[in-house]
Amino acid sequence: MLTPAVADAYVSILQEELLLATGCTEPIALAYCAAKMRQVLGALPQRLRVEVSGNIMKNVKSVIVPNTGGRKGIKAAVAAGIVAGDPDRLLQVISAVPEDRHAAIAAFEEDTPTEVLCPDTPYLLDIRITGWAGADEAVVRIANNHSNIVYMAKNGQVLLEKEITDSAEDSLTDKSVLNVADILEFANTVDLGRVEELLERQVRCNCAIAQEGLKGTWGANIGWVLLSDYPQDIKTEARAWAAAGSDARMSGCEMPVVILSGSGNQGITASVPVVRYAKHLKVSQDKLYRALLVSDLVTVHQKTGIGRLSAYCGAVSAGVGAGAGIAYLMDGSRDAVAHTIVNALAIISGTICDGAKPSCAAKIAASVDAGILGYRMYCHRQEFKSGDGIVTKGVDNTIRNIGLLAKEGMHQTDRTILDIMTHRCE
Repeated sequence: MLTPAVADAYVSILQEELLLATGCTEPIALAYCAAKMRQVLGALPQRLRVEVSGNIMKNVKSVIVPNTGGRKGIKAAVAAGIVAGDPDRLLQVISAVPEDRHAAIAAFEEDTPTEVLCPDTPYLLDIRITGWAGADEAVVRIANNHSNIVYMAKNGQVLLEKEITDSAEDSLTDKSVLNVADILEFANTVDLGRVEELLERQVRCNCAIAQEGLKGTWGANIGWVLLSDYPQDIKTEARAWAAAGSDARMSGCEMPVVILSGSGNQGITASVPVVRYAKHLKVSQDKLYRALLVSDLVTVHQKTGIGRLSAYCGAVSAGVGAGAGIAYLMDGSRDAVAHTIVNALAIISGTICDGAKPSCAAKIAASVDAGILGYRMYCHRQEFKSGDGIVTKGVDNTIRNIGLLAKEGMHQTDRTILDIMTHRCE
């Protein structure tokens, strides 16, 4: 039952998750950590050591860091943060870098000795940057979520030290309160004044970058391909707009995105298809916002068991969330939303995350398609039943199975993906 305390927790979760970020969040977390390290050091470092977890390395390798003149990779993200980052802006740390600073970023990256290591760590999101300037040394560490600084020190004097838990939800609201029935009740009954500003920003920013992705030449241009070669209907439109936003973002577009579960791609995927369906159906703004609450919270509910970074593609969770939001717009019943979620998870679960890069846009298109198909199956009284693979009785139980699959079942998959990416792919 949705008590006032649970409703408050849901609002808190949305406030923590719907954050503004410029650029793919893993390189931006590196830039933030680097900017904070320089602030602690009090000078431009002459030498650096950058230690990152495998999932950070995987998600930074192939994306362009915005406001760097098209540079890619760990050293570029760190250089941008050190040379031009503003740590007070958190995940928008390099959002305001002027073009005339690009040369300085490039020069620092090329001229500063930088050791990059990928040590064993129990934390999937783990960044530790050490910098030296003359006799001075500074260290800053981020763990578990993208702006969660857990350690700062200068010349051996500890300035901040926090306990690091085994949970990716370190320092965040307890998400065990999430379940599909309460999510729907919350979406139906919450005073929208409590969340309207968050949702309006999500719509404005994420639709803007999607539109840019369609009109520009970004990445693999998946949105353009869909609109050019597939039937011109709302299903294609929803997939194309979401894919286009990702293509722009992965290719260094400097427009901000409202992220979800630490990911801009998930923020785009959970919101843009729902917005396009709402426009197509000509529903009220209030109805759109309530559908977005369903999509956002269903996405977060799935990711709670999976973790922020894993071998399981986060676009799947967001595509399923979008399907739930679309089911809410089209039908609104608990049965429609629950069956959509289960059907969609049965269709596409198991898609791997092999890092952030242009092909994320195609995975987003496929995930949104699965979400929509999950709802269309419900409309035709078709469903995957308990015992069909990893599907079990009860939508929340099936979501828990997905968490188990991703967190435990795909642990070795994650290691293998990283090994392939670092040793077999140029």
